[in-house]
Amino acid sequence: MRATATFTVNSFAPAELKPEPAVSTGTPVGVATMEKILQGEVVGRAATLFTAAFDESTGVGTYVAMESFEGSLQGREGSFNFVHSASTSGNDRTAEFFTIVPSSGTRELTGISGAGGLAVDADGTHRIWFDYEIG
Repeated sequence: MRATATFTVNSFAPAELKPEPAVSTGTPVGVATMEKILQGEVVGRAATLFTAAFDESTGVGTYVAMESFEGSLQGREGSFNFVHSASTSGNDRTAEFFTIVPSSGTRELTGISGAGGLAVDADGTHRIWFDYEIG
């Protein structure tokens, strides 16, 4: 089944956490926490641990995000984790990865598995989708 939604970032807070030992690279690594609000066939919020190696001056980099979602997926209430990553050369998304973490579902989402994706429309609308099974 596929469930789609739009989302907004409710908060984005850079963290003081830095890689140890420190290694100098051409792209600095940063960590942040985020809260996203989802609306559509997926309704709820996601708490995110966001790690990126990103050069703000060129817009080039890669991120990895681990998210904990709680709410409803096409009317089924519960929570689960999902992880995604992608790279950009400034105006694209490449090397995308997105998966629901096995055994992370609770309540009516127990046994959820699958994948999904993210996209940003030209007008800035953020979209997310889950291709999933429960059972």
